[in-house]
Amino acid sequence: MKTLFPVVLLFAVSLQAQSPKKRVAVFDFEYGTVQSGVSAIFGQNLDVGKGIADLIVDRLVIDGTYSVIERKAINKIMAEQNFSNSDRVDPNSAAKLGKILGVEAIIIGSITQFGRDDKSIGVGGGAVGGIAGRYGLGGVGKKQSKAVVAINARMVSTDTAEILAVGQGKGESKRSGTSLIGAGGSAENQGGGAISMSSSNFSNTILGEAVAAAVTQLSAELNQAAGRLPTKVVTIDGLVADVSGNSLVLNVGSRAGVKVGDRLQIKRTGRAITDPATGKVLRRAETLLGEVVIKEVDDVSSTGDFLGNGQVKVGDAAKSGAQ
Repeated sequence: MKTLFPVVLLFAVSLQAQSPKKRVAVFDFEYGTVQSGVSAIFGQNLDVGKGIADLIVDRLVIDGTYSVIERKAINKIMAEQNFSNSDRVDPNSAAKLGKILGVEAIIIGSITQFGRDDKSIGVGGGAVGGIAGRYGLGGVGKKQSKAVVAINARMVSTDTAEILAVGQGKGESKRSGTSLIGAGGSAENQGGGAISMSSSNFSNTILGEAVAAAVTQLSAELNQAAGRLPTKVVTIDGLVADVSGNSLVLNVGSRAGVKVGDRLQIKRTGRAITDPATGKVLRRAETLLGEVVIKEVDDVSSTGDFLGNGQVKVGDAAKSGAQ
């Protein structure tokens, strides 16, 4: 029995290592609550929700708990399906979008605090009062204050629109100062109304410090919630679209769950077997021709090498082995 334990343990670790990652998509965070403050800090309305989402994607990818969909795939589907930015925040609309993307869950969230840790900074006179005084533009404030950022998120099932988990992150800068962003975090050279929060210029500011702390805390909570996502078995059911020697092109891609390295069965559908009493088709006879090993994948198609003795034709079925 002593010799069996290490073998069983090694086998268990191997199975765990081979278990597929849950696929998620992170949508831009909503920042309407802090929009006026953002405008005061940067001198214009920048999309800090996109910046926060990008940082969370980076953290989740580095941790490796999830397989995270790229932003360009989300934007492409939104354009094709005529989704608006507000649809990202609505759980039902976002879940529908996530289902098209082929993910188990989507992560939506909002920024609830983005500024100083104090509510007012008097500097005398009326020229710099109001919101500009509160948020400390470029040294106009006289009081040393810390930056504080608070964010929250929900993980929503794409199958049921059920909220599977919630998380929060709150960060406070270790340093204090009269300006949240100084010179390095200004809005200059920020294209498209967004700010790159991963840049060293921003991350070195006290506001960047607070953002990083909030994102780190929230990302850790999201990683801990991975076990709440139901296991989803991806069933591939496509057709051969082109045959060139042993190279096959299929009409299914990443949206259908196809990944590089997948092995799909190539089958030819034959005669229909019907119920003699009702005439209803019960099943169709299939002949297994071989397998295709996927090498390249895009949204709607995939390419792979055929392994088998059968002669593959356009229109033959490409299916996952469980079917």
